[in-house]
Order: sequence, then C-alpha cells, then structure tokens
Amino acid sequence: MHKPRESVAIVALCIGSAIVYGVLHDLVTAHLSVEYFTVAHPYLGIDSPFALALVWGVLATWWVGVLLGAPLAFAALAGPRPPVAAAALRPAIGRLLVTMGIAAAAAMLLAALAVGEDFALPDPLSDRVPRDRQGRLAIAAVGHSVSYFAGFVGGIVLIARTWRFRSRAACAAAAGGR
Repeated sequence: MHKPRESVAIVALCIGSAIVYGVLHDLVTAHLSVEYFTVAHPYLGIDSPFALALVWGVLATWWVGVLLGAPLAFAALAGPRPPVAAAALRPAIGRLLVTMGIAAAAAMLLAALAVGEDFALPDPLSDRVPRDRQGRLAIAAVGHSVSYFAGFVGGIVLIARTWRFRSRAACAAAAGGR
C-alpha cells in the first residue's frame, strides 16, 4: 500500500462524503427555512432553496471533511502497524453519516413538536424573519447543531476505533508469528 496516496484517498473520501451529506441535509433545511441561510448566515445573493443547499452544502462541510480526514488518515496509516485502506473505511463513514442524519431528523422532529405558535426568535433575528417563519428557522438551526455535534462525536469515535483496530491487528499478527 502506498501510504501517501492512501492518505489523500482517505481525506478525499471524507471531504466528498461530508459534501454529499451537507448538500442532502441542506436540501431539507433550505426547503424548511430559506431564512436560515439568507438571514442567519451571510447573504450570498441566492434565494432558491435548491441553490442554497448546493452552495452552503459545499461551503459549510468541505472543511469538516478535512478535519475528519486528516486525523483519520493518520489513525489508519501511521506507524508500522497494519494499515487500513480508504475502501475499508467507507462503510464506517457511511454509518456515521446515517447516524448524523437520524440524529438531525429526530432533533428537528422534537423541535417541531416543541415550537408553538407563540415562538419568537431573539433579537436581532426576530426583526428580520417574518413571525410565521421563525419557528421553521429554529427547527433548521436545531437540526444543523445536532448534526454537527453527532458528526464531531462520531468522528472522534471513528478515529479511535480505527486506531484500536490497527493495534489489535498488530497484536494478532505478532501473536501469530510466535
């Protein structure tokens, strides 16, 4: 295995996976609350929910892929222990993304149940978002926050499990060679 090439493959896999997840997640939340992207974020001159999902799905997630990919590549390849290839990490990354999506959907559902007709955003957003759309923005914000949190925790778990897997593989190889 060519480790530098495999490192790039792992980071690229994480960036691509993060972007795909980000676009899909933003397709849901941009249709729920376009104001989440046009008022609560810097305005990019875009009002279409589909275009917002594409643009913010890339802008808000590529760097998350780098932040996961670099330490994951290190955990998968550093040192003399048996390496873990990018292809072997795909299922675990897929499970992480599905878990993030489920967590975000559950949080958004709970937020939707909690947001009543009297819900109002705090200033300065309350003056910039129509009253009947404020709850939707809050629900979208909850979904994004939970998704990022689940990704952060799940990413740490994935890195740790990859490192531990390699340690166990090295121990098994050493025990088999005795």
